[in-house]
Amino acid sequence: MKLKQLLCDVLDTEVDFEINGLAIDSRLVQAGNAFIALQGSSQHGMAHVDEAIANGACVVLYEPAGLIMTNLDELLIPHFPVPDLAQHLGKIAARFYDLPARKLAIIGVTGTNGKTTCSQLIAQALDDCGVIGTLGWGVPGELSPTLNTTPDALSIQHMLAQFVSQGKAVVAMEVSSHGLQLGRINSVNFTGAVFTNLSRDHLDFHGSMEGYFQAKLSLFKSSNLKFAVLNADDQAVLTVRNHLAANVKCWTFSTKGRFVEGAESIVAKHIVMSADGIRFQVIWGEQIADAFTPLVGDFNLENVLAVFAVMLAMGTSFSVAVANLGKLKATLGRMEKFGGNHKPTVFVDYAHTPDALEKVLKGLKGLGQLWVVFGCGGNRDTGKRREMGHIAETLADQVIITDDNPRDEIASEIINEILMGCQSQKVKVIQNRKLAIDTAIQQATKNDCIVIAGKGHEEYQEINGVKFPFSDQAAVQHSLASWNH
Repeated sequence: MKLKQLLCDVLDTEVDFEINGLAIDSRLVQAGNAFIALQGSSQHGMAHVDEAIANGACVVLYEPAGLIMTNLDELLIPHFPVPDLAQHLGKIAARFYDLPARKLAIIGVTGTNGKTTCSQLIAQALDDCGVIGTLGWGVPGELSPTLNTTPDALSIQHMLAQFVSQGKAVVAMEVSSHGLQLGRINSVNFTGAVFTNLSRDHLDFHGSMEGYFQAKLSLFKSSNLKFAVLNADDQAVLTVRNHLAANVKCWTFSTKGRFVEGAESIVAKHIVMSADGIRFQVIWGEQIADAFTPLVGDFNLENVLAVFAVMLAMGTSFSVAVANLGKLKATLGRMEKFGGNHKPTVFVDYAHTPDALEKVLKGLKGLGQLWVVFGCGGNRDTGKRREMGHIAETLADQVIITDDNPRDEIASEIINEILMGCQSQKVKVIQNRKLAIDTAIQQATKNDCIVIAGKGHEEYQEINGVKFPFSDQAAVQHSLASWNH
């Protein structure tokens, strides 16, 4: 694509030549690429411009804000400042990749909890559906890694173009508050949007719950939307609905019998929970059916109903949608089940917020003595630590507090902040995460239920800037193999 065509309505340039690729990572630049230098959270992309040029960049587009460089005139290739480059990147990338979002039905999933599970389940439930999110991009079971829940705008457009070339018809995408505020999904035309819930998270980035909520709401203000699926049991549901354009069809789901006026309401009744799944009656208008999902936990019923609504909104018949619920499989690190069959039942879950931890523990109450092993990550919202300690102590029968990803903080200080929410003797501290997991499993009986919370799919522990290999799943499997009571 010619440079002028690429930058039309963004920047007027006197020069014009062919661009054969875009890159925001100087290490990935190839001959004939445009190097796009953004202002990062800790460093400006122009710090790596020499490497980009050495790798064959033919032009540099850079964000002028925050740039401290005095030798721009010494650069040997054309270079252009583009104010608000991050916000324009989606448009530029979409144009380069021939507007792939217009050739797909894209369903965005946002909310504090449930984004990963819902997006992965949607990809399981719909034909020819790809997925982009925390676990990676591709199709369930065959995912390539992503750096962020919602990747950068250039990567998203590249992924969408790949889905088009693979003949996909639908894409389910996790849409984080960061991704919305930073413009990563600019020029993505969403067909549908799902709102799972709203609770405390990412206040270190957004500053307040209102700022966090406003970022989420922006997904629902698009006039391109054809439908929205909202959690009727969340207190924010009416606010979200009121931001929908008049032409957007609203669907809601509830596990508490709540119907929303003017919406296509889906309700679950006669709910029976077990360690093997959930049986319930699903109601949509005059249509009623008995349904089953092998997923576990009442919060997963919310996720399943959201996916059920998406299937109906996308044209799946009621009976087929009900049948599909029974075929859904748990997502990596999201209430992933191990053990059972005369051994303790263990669930590995990503729950790392107060609301998520509370939902996981409440969803498993009554299935045996309940254990929880968890910690809190460093360099993140510190206000939730005491709250999570209190929730764990209140809802679980046995609590082991351990390390999560301390990052640049002192692990023992994080644990002390969690302990400020605890008062009883049932709380133990075992900093070594592998030992903490093993202790819970070895001390549990075959009738006990254990939650390993906080890391889910992650395969590392980050300590002082170094990521050490670690898997909750591997630790659980190793311990269960030696369990013998």
